[in-house]
Amino acid sequence: MDDQELGFKAGDVIEVMDATNREWWWGRVADGEGWFPASFVRLRVNQDEPADDYEAPRAGAREADDSGPEAQSCKDQMRTNVINEILSTERDYIKHLRDICEGYVRQCRKREDMFSEEQLRTIFGNIEDIYRCQKAFVKALEQKFNTERPHLSELGACFLEHQADFQIYSEYCNNHPNACVELSRLTKLSKYVYFFEACRLLQRMIDISLDGFLLTPVQKICKYPLQLAELLKYTHPQHRDFKNVEAALHAMKNVAQLINERKRRLENIDKIAQWQSSIEDWEGEDLLVRSSELIHSGELTRVTQPQARSQQRMFFLFDRQLIYCKKDLLRRDVLYYKGRLDMDDLEVVDVEDGKDRDLHVSVKNAFRLYCGTTGDSHLLCARKPEQKQRWLKAFAREREQVRLDQETGFSITELQRKQAMLNASKQQATGKPKAVGRPGYLTRHKHPSLPASRPQQQVLVLAEPRRKPSNFWHSISRLAPFRK
Repeated sequence: MDDQELGFKAGDVIEVMDATNREWWWGRVADGEGWFPASFVRLRVNQDEPADDYEAPRAGAREADDSGPEAQSCKDQMRTNVINEILSTERDYIKHLRDICEGYVRQCRKREDMFSEEQLRTIFGNIEDIYRCQKAFVKALEQKFNTERPHLSELGACFLEHQADFQIYSEYCNNHPNACVELSRLTKLSKYVYFFEACRLLQRMIDISLDGFLLTPVQKICKYPLQLAELLKYTHPQHRDFKNVEAALHAMKNVAQLINERKRRLENIDKIAQWQSSIEDWEGEDLLVRSSELIHSGELTRVTQPQARSQQRMFFLFDRQLIYCKKDLLRRDVLYYKGRLDMDDLEVVDVEDGKDRDLHVSVKNAFRLYCGTTGDSHLLCARKPEQKQRWLKAFAREREQVRLDQETGFSITELQRKQAMLNASKQQATGKPKAVGRPGYLTRHKHPSLPASRPQQQVLVLAEPRRKPSNFWHSISRLAPFRK
């Protein structure tokens, strides 16, 4: 952005020319030179052909065996470099967290006239919890460090022991956008600008704004898989730490993936709240009280007792509940709430084509939902066999999603739910049009049944049952004005 900043992309190799400052380095890439954040890159630690330095004096000699003493010595040195880098970055990171907690959080708590406890929670999230966990993690790393022969250090076990602790980053990453919004609001007032600058100077921190400092934990959790992949590269399969490093790499990738998935889920709750606000005649508790993910949706025929009446309904399968709605006769994009089913209490049973024993009607592409507590059953029919199979698979995915959420402890807080509903009500108050029956933002992630190449409106038309054309509304509209 500035004339002296260095621009680069992922995969570029930067020649570092000045690294005296821990945060900003001066480097060269291609034909450009400039400053760049040290936290945006990782050291190569001589990755390319590590045996070259040892082969150079032996011109004409045959290529050295990878298992030879010289090659192994070089690999040990590479492993030492990676271990030193891991420990060095961890110590720097601990100092960074301490500066934020002591330089900003502690000072802000002293000014109750400027900050409420809720504001501090929004701005700093759970960074103090992260600081405590990282201190314990660094201590464990240092205990595993072999000072005499660093390449024999066994760091993999440390990551495995603390992998559950790293999940607290999920809360911080999910809260970070809210922190940026709150900081942006406060820094429009000069007294907050002066206060934050005084905190930085008092703690002797480098000249970066507070939102820049608060970004570091978000970046940190994504660096662990990179560092472990580097460590595994230079760890011999016979090394005592090899299996632990391999398992730690897999574990930290899962942690990063879990955090990304939680972030995506929380970003969607606003959209789910908007969808609910578009449904007419909504009854009962909000969707977000129990659900946070749309698994599948589509039109099904609901066969009900006592006379085996058939009803066309739009069904929306969320985690823990199934919502069904009725389309408006004229405006097909308007839905009316008709009911919901608790998925925790339902059993899904595949029904063979033929005559149903309970309703005494012939059914095709059907499945039944049994309610364990009440004994009620619901017979639903799809138009095509493949649509039925997609629904059966969706029900299985819903149960798996609930199981994973219970294992990982994922849930939506009361504050997040209320904020999402408030945002939805504000958006509806602006007079924006109602959402279509199957909103695009809800079907973006998990809907293999919807052709991606077709516009959403076309999909809805294809899903509707064919009806004979009628000139009733055309005729009556010519006779008198008609208002819904």
